[in-house]
Amino acid sequence: MKKKDTKKHTGRKLLLAGVAAGSAFLLAGWSFFYFITYGGKWEKKKSDKTNRKKWFRLKHTEINHPRNGFLEEYERSRAWCEAQPMEDWYIQSRDGLKLHASFLPAEEPRRIVLLSHGYRGTRFGSVAHMAEYLHEEHSHLLFIDQRCCGESEGTYITFGAREQLDLLDWIACLERRVNDPGKERLPIYLYGQSMGATTALLAAGHPLSSDVRGIIADCGFHSMKQQLRDIAAGWFHLPRIESLLIRTDLFCRLVGHFRMKDTDTTEALKRNTRPVLFFHGEADTYVWPENTVRNFELCRAPKELVLVPETRHLCCSYAAPELYKEKLKRFFERYDRPSV
Repeated sequence: MKKKDTKKHTGRKLLLAGVAAGSAFLLAGWSFFYFITYGGKWEKKKSDKTNRKKWFRLKHTEINHPRNGFLEEYERSRAWCEAQPMEDWYIQSRDGLKLHASFLPAEEPRRIVLLSHGYRGTRFGSVAHMAEYLHEEHSHLLFIDQRCCGESEGTYITFGAREQLDLLDWIACLERRVNDPGKERLPIYLYGQSMGATTALLAAGHPLSSDVRGIIADCGFHSMKQQLRDIAAGWFHLPRIESLLIRTDLFCRLVGHFRMKDTDTTEALKRNTRPVLFFHGEADTYVWPENTVRNFELCRAPKELVLVPETRHLCCSYAAPELYKEKLKRFFERYDRPSV
């Protein structure tokens, strides 16, 4: 083989090797992005029912759920919700998705509570544990299905980036349908768990109606990026995943149409003027309690932090129900009426 041909052959090999390495580099980012964000529904199998993907479960996802230790209470609250005569509400998101919620009116209502569930959750899941108590306390309840969950459409979960805008639209819907000019205006509270809590905090960074009087944020994370770092370090003992996060963010932008930085609560909490009641379990290994401590420190509005000892993710209301109810009651008593 001539020297010139040898050089060309070597060049082609280097080019192919570079393309292969680059493809592998991007493939890792795509795979991780798809794994953590895909929430689309799968087609019917020949055998029977419509399935969602059966997501790979790790030990931490199991032990940090109320079913672990509070199964009876979890099932009881879910059954209570499913037995109530609720109205189906629908709105269209700003990017064209049909979103669903269930509305439960209360007799002699004093307020409205919008319940926002967590990552891959359901409207009648763990966030609904306090629903019966809230309803008995004269609260209209709106249980939303986050995009990609329940009866709401969607392909990618965006960790609060687009869900915060959905939440703003649900608030507007409540004002049209419940707080219209011909009726007494009721105070509105945003009550979220996990990703639902982060979504509520992000929404509070936008101009809100004066009807929104406060936020209950239970075990929310600080940002998508920090949450993924914590999981990598705590679950898999990987101290640095910055390169993977950069690649994942690329696909968040190109495919999911959101940016990781849009899930960071820092600026939203600096702008927020609504009181926030923070809850977190001190033994949470799904969303580390440091996330809520950081959110609490960033918040410039009136605030209270409740850390429940020896309690896992989503379990504060289960582990300390009387304390939880008392904190909610006092929060409502303080902010139901607008300050003069």
